[in-house]
Amino acid sequence: MTTRQGGFRGWAADRKRGLSRLRFTSLRLRLVVVFGLVALTAAVSASGIAYWLNREAVLTRTQDAVLRDFQQEMQNRAGALPEHPSQDELQHTAGQMANSSQRFSVLLVAQDATGKTVYGNSGGLNGFSLRDVPASLREAVNRQQKVTSANKSPYHLYWQRVVDDGTPYLVAGTKVIGGGPTGYMLKSLEPEAKDLNSLAWSLGIATGLALIGAALLAQAAATTVLKPVHRLGIAARRLGEGKLDTRLRVSGTDELADLSRTFNNAAEALEKRVADMAARDDASRRFVADMSHELRTPLTAITAVTEVLEEELESEAGGIDPMIEPAVRLVVSETRRLNDLVENLMEVTRFDAGTARLVLDDVDVADQITACIDARAWLDAVELDAERGIHAYLDPRRLDVILANLIGNALKHGGSPVRVSVRESDDSVVIAVRDHGPGIPEDVLPHVFDRFYKASASRPRSEGSGLGLSIALENAHIHGGDITAANSPEGGAVFTLRLPRDASELAGKSDEGETSEGEAT
Repeated sequence: MTTRQGGFRGWAADRKRGLSRLRFTSLRLRLVVVFGLVALTAAVSASGIAYWLNREAVLTRTQDAVLRDFQQEMQNRAGALPEHPSQDELQHTAGQMANSSQRFSVLLVAQDATGKTVYGNSGGLNGFSLRDVPASLREAVNRQQKVTSANKSPYHLYWQRVVDDGTPYLVAGTKVIGGGPTGYMLKSLEPEAKDLNSLAWSLGIATGLALIGAALLAQAAATTVLKPVHRLGIAARRLGEGKLDTRLRVSGTDELADLSRTFNNAAEALEKRVADMAARDDASRRFVADMSHELRTPLTAITAVTEVLEEELESEAGGIDPMIEPAVRLVVSETRRLNDLVENLMEVTRFDAGTARLVLDDVDVADQITACIDARAWLDAVELDAERGIHAYLDPRRLDVILANLIGNALKHGGSPVRVSVRESDDSVVIAVRDHGPGIPEDVLPHVFDRFYKASASRPRSEGSGLGLSIALENAHIHGGDITAANSPEGGAVFTLRLPRDASELAGKSDEGETSEGEAT
């Protein structure tokens, strides 16, 4: 049953891909349609012209032969009749005329000696009668014309094509010159019509074959033209995926070959540009990392001195001159700030270089939050709403960095009390940090996680470096989580941290960690 379902699904997928290739927006289908329309137009036009020319040729040839034979019979046989023949004479002559090589029906009309109109019918075609002759033709035949130098006969031969019950006929009439009967002829054109129908079917089949041939030719042409375009599309997608060494094989000297060369040149230039940018970026990261490492040595010494100065400031003996006490306090404050900035820069450098790793452990989230708050003496300003027993497999140090930055940011820029709540879902842990301050301005919300971003440009020397929230977000991302910022409908800002319950699924992230400490900024 499984195999049958798999086969059906595969067939359905192949059919869907086939239909997608034949969608009307497809260039291949449009080429086939255009080729087909052009071929259909040309074939129909050629077939129509050929049919019309052959039709006229066949009908004219038959018509000329019949009219010539009829006119000859009228002159030889009808002309030999007396001026006022009897009906028997007309009947006999009509039969003789009908036996000519063209086999047409004849009707002779005359007046006998008493002035009575008599008719002679060859008897064919269910009795050819005067009713079968169009009135316009009878009128033209009986109309006497003036004899002139240009017109030497008062009567002429007239003919007309008619259709009766779907069968075409040729009807003709003329009058014997010098007195005598009027003769009419009826000739069936059904054999010629059948020949013309056969010709029409042949031309129709030829048109269909031409259309099929044009479609096959269009398919072949489309394949020839679109194959390089398809390769170009695949190469462009690979280039978009970051495979900058992608190149097209160039063959020929046509426009498609020029397009392939242009693509290769553009890809080569892009690869060189990206390589240069990557080199500059690596150099910049190395510079920041080297600078941070170089700063740590003098900072260690300066920090030790500032600790001594700070102890002197706090001593009751008053070992610091009151005149220089503000300067000493500024040095201590700025040294601590500089030390935090260097540590943060080193952490950012590790994220940019992709060398940051996780050291995973089974963590009780509530205990971890309590330890973070207690270590920074925030117990009086933070409310914790978290049940013990919610465990997750995370990096405790990096979780501490995230919590310290989020809670410290809420205490610094929001309003007390800050409330930290924890809830769990099927595969993640959600930690919300909410303050009771004025909230975050709408124009600031999209930038709160940007590096070195500060909402107030008038306070460029605030205690924070503008890296804390960015580092928190990077630590959440390395766990496979995320942090979002919003304003609570009840007032204040809310930062929501969502982390997976088990970050060990991130392959290659759980080996050796770093020894540096990340502080709240």
